[in-house]
Amino acid sequence: MRISFDLDDTIISTVKFPLEKESFWSKIIRAERIRFGTIKLFKELRIQNHQIYIYTTSYRSKVKIKLMFLCYGIPVDFVINQYLHERRVIKRGKNVSKFPPEFDIDIHIDDSLGVEMEGKKFGFKTIIISANYENWVNEILEKIDIVTTNKSKMV
Repeated sequence: MRISFDLDDTIISTVKFPLEKESFWSKIIRAERIRFGTIKLFKELRIQNHQIYIYTTSYRSKVKIKLMFLCYGIPVDFVINQYLHERRVIKRGKNVSKFPPEFDIDIHIDDSLGVEMEGKKFGFKTIIISANYENWVNEILEKIDIVTTNKSKMV
């Protein structure tokens, strides 16, 4: 499955949740710190053969985002930033903050209830996690397992 993650207040925040320990490389390139548990989660998703995408409404460069995750030893497969979203989604007349189907994404993980509402309206799957939820990694893995199990039953 192709799974995308929002950045701000989902994976990155300086005040909302505990952060992973800075790696040597993240200090060198001054990468943003990521939410504690992200390394474990991304490695487990890789073991399960999922593709990991980042889908952010920020204008951060794709290269900087990819490097940030590489510094923590967790490469991502593809980055959708606001520039790409505008070129592929907004130009086609879709007035939506995120539209994972445009990028063949099976499920999108975010902190925004607005994105969840858009998912219901436009027919894409979301997992919404709270910034203060300590067991967020297990919650995501359990929900992805449910989606994967249901998908395999349909085949």
